Amino acid sequence: MFLGIDIHKRYAQVAVMDEAGELVEEVRVENANLDDLAQQYAGAEAAIEATSNYYHIHDTLSEHLDVTVAHPEKLNLISDTDKKTDRVDAKELARLCRLNSVPESYVPTDEIREARALVRGRQKLVENRTEYANKIHGLLSDHGITRKTKPLSVKGREFLRELSLPEPWEELLRSYLEIIETLTDEIERLDEAIEDRAGSLKETQLLMTIPGVSYYSALMIYAELGEIDRFDRDKEVVSYVGLNPVIRESGDSRFEGGISKRGSGRMRWILVQCAQTAVHTCNDEYLRRFYDRLAGKKSSQEAIVATARKLLVSIYHMLDRREVYNPPGVSA
Repeated sequence: MFLGIDIHKRYAQVAVMDEAGELVEEVRVENANLDDLAQQYAGAEAAIEATSNYYHIHDTLSEHLDVTVAHPEKLNLISDTDKKTDRVDAKELARLCRLNSVPESYVPTDEIREARALVRGRQKLVENRTEYANKIHGLLSDHGITRKTKPLSVKGREFLRELSLPEPWEELLRSYLEIIETLTDEIERLDEAIEDRAGSLKETQLLMTIPGVSYYSALMIYAELGEIDRFDRDKEVVSYVGLNPVIRESGDSRFEGGISKRGSGRMRWILVQCAQTAVHTCNDEYLRRFYDRLAGKKSSQEAIVATARKLLVSIYHMLDRREVYNPPGVSA
């Protein structure tokens, strides 16, 4: 039997097909009851889509079923239909499962899931804190206060506490400052957990031999990249992260455009940040020479993105060979 399971927040639509492609059963199941369904069809193959809540469901189903997780974007390319319903999606997953044509998505290990939870959780807290800092900037602007103030700095918050605004804006300012203080405390607490986690992993210890790569950036790279042995060569890693150039060919013409931007945006962001630090702060000879050579021909943004791509190639070989950072012309 082949099961196509279209997952939603509280329920899943399930389609069951036999070897001949005949529909055996269609049923809507509460997610909490999927274990019973899996036991009913124990030993069968199943396909689910990689959604925001698929980890737990994947683990539950895998106790009894051979589960394949489908890549959402690739699945949309294959499933060419104008009619999109839960039943249609479930049947399509079952059909692809029967044909052994499910475009697979990577399922991270528990260790990598935990690392992702830490770095993504910290990133969300930072985004929330920035949102409230922007609210304060807007509030000050509305009251004609043009002094440049940094609500995220200790000195900036001290200045803001001494301000006197008419109500209710005074109360709003105090609330925003309190939220920023709380978020800052939580970010610092997560930083300690991230440092402990990164310090305990061999992969992140290797990554931190790169100039400018910290506990946080090392753990994010490890978490977003996953197990390195699932890639056969550096070009696959570059494409997975979305730093590969888009190439269009027509007849004798060949055009190389910007990067594809497929894959993890977090990974591209952290690699660019690390490249910026390596080139402009740590003065890494290897990456600096590469950046300077490109910066004379391209924009600084194009040059730093290309440098991030070169850094990613080094990261792939470091993790694949279990070696510290030691490129030509740079001592580790």
